[in-house]
Amino acid sequence: MDRRTFMFTSTGASVGSFLVRGTVDEHDAAEQPRPASGLLTGEPRPLRHLEVPGFLSAAQIAPHHTAHYGGALRAFVGAERAFDAQFGGGATVDPMGAERLRQIQSSRGNSVILHELYFDGLALKANDPAPGIRAAIQRRFGTIDRWAADFTASARSAAGWAMLVAHPVNGRLYNVVSDEHAQGTLWFAEPLIVIDTYEHAYYIDYQNRKNEYVDRFLAHVDWVEAERRWQRVARG
Repeated sequence: MDRRTFMFTSTGASVGSFLVRGTVDEHDAAEQPRPASGLLTGEPRPLRHLEVPGFLSAAQIAPHHTAHYGGALRAFVGAERAFDAQFGGGATVDPMGAERLRQIQSSRGNSVILHELYFDGLALKANDPAPGIRAAIQRRFGTIDRWAADFTASARSAAGWAMLVAHPVNGRLYNVVSDEHAQGTLWFAEPLIVIDTYEHAYYIDYQNRKNEYVDRFLAHVDWVEAERRWQRVARG
């Protein structure tokens, strides 16, 4: 068993366990309101799609959702409980322990949010950019194709995440790279399109063909969801 296979199987995440909990059948997903973030509920947000044919298999998505998104959420919930015990219960605060607690809250909390944005932003079939976000991208990058080329280059170079974000302070769009969940961010920036570029996001389906995974991602961007996120920023 190689390292990457062990990384998936040692978590206990399998397609069988994945289908029991934390998913929504894709045929019902469009009619159901999206649940609140796991940061609020403490429970994994169900997937919109169990698989994305032509892009990601159920065998790929399953451990990603269960072990990596779910694992980040479990770590965050554990950190929150430790925080409550220290600061709500009047316990003596260990400075070194508190420092590690802050790191977990930031890194794992950001991981939860980014995974939710990634999974919620996937479409089963290609669709065209909606008018609002199309116009915003064209103003900033000139054309959709030029934006896509820059986004693809960003994602290929990223060791963790790449995303198109809108900054509410100056109203501009940026393609940004985050090689760790708590690094590479622009404060207040709103992620519109997010791709996970860690190996665990693609290795079962693509092995070491990361560029192929990145290229195919663009054909499965849910532009309706991206437009919804953009309008939230545009409305202020």
